[in-house]
Amino acid sequence: MTFRKLAAAAPRHHITAMNHPEPSAADFDEAARRVIARLPEEFREQLTGLVLRIDEFASPQQLASLELRDKWGLTGLYEGVPLTEQSSWGNADMPPVISLFRQPLLLEMRETGTAFDDLVRHVVIHEAGHHFGFSDDDMHALEDQVAD
Repeated sequence: MTFRKLAAAAPRHHITAMNHPEPSAADFDEAARRVIARLPEEFREQLTGLVLRIDEFASPQQLASLELRDKWGLTGLYEGVPLTEQSSWGNADMPPVISLFRQPLLLEMRETGTAFDDLVRHVVIHEAGHHFGFSDDDMHALEDQVAD
């Protein structure tokens, strides 16, 4: 998922200045797992082999795969073969991976004022939606089902 705001132009010196502690990688992991646990059962079952990663930023290879240059512009990424493209003849041996990129997510929280849990829910469901081969409308409908 790319950061829709003008994060690339935002000054970076304020990234660590907060009035309260920044969510840690463990906080992001816990919040993402809560989102997955709240998905309807038919979706949770399809994500049993999913690997969830929390990294500070996307790797240069991940950015290049999306033709992105700005490490601040990517908040999450799905890597794997969508269910709609899998066949009984076999697919990649690697499990699907959803990566959340902590620093760009923290920046988006500051820039947009979006609450931590809401932002994590949005990004996790968006990336999981790629696994299911969903359209953006389908992803929004699923996000509404998981909302508080």
